[in-house]
Amino acid sequence: MLTTARLRVRGLLPSDAAFIVALLNDPAFIRNIGDRGVRTEVDALVYLATGPLASYTSHGFGLSAVELTGGGPPIGICGLLRRDELPAPDLGFAFLPEFRSQGYAFEAAAAVKADAHARLGFDTLLAIVNPDNAPSIRLLERLGFTFERMFRLAAEAKDLRLYTTRAAAL
Repeated sequence: MLTTARLRVRGLLPSDAAFIVALLNDPAFIRNIGDRGVRTEVDALVYLATGPLASYTSHGFGLSAVELTGGGPPIGICGLLRRDELPAPDLGFAFLPEFRSQGYAFEAAAAVKADAHARLGFDTLLAIVNPDNAPSIRLLERLGFTFERMFRLAAEAKDLRLYTTRAAAL
């Protein structure tokens, strides 16, 4: 678990299924990240088990829930993903609409990035982003990521922007 001035970043749990349904069906999530086909809490439990929870077991990291320190349900997700197509972990984040444009994504992502270097020992981190997602591109650049090249994941139909940051920038 990571804490910042306003946030707590903790592992996702099966009890987060309703939140996952809401987040993954947000139109901005579908447009910028993709449709994960999660429509029910049962779908969300499968998504959690085969995605973040499996990643915790396999890699020791994964997407995590982001909560306000004062308590309440998750407001977003942030963490590292390990993809076969990429040579290093990539940073991912998404927040419910009412929690965007308040600095929460930057705060959570900065904490995850620092932890990736200090605790996990990664020298290089990547990030992939829809080229039309200007707010996420600005956030990545504020975090010290630089554009490397256009990239396509095997399962995706369109090109994405690939960003890199190195330990010196962490």
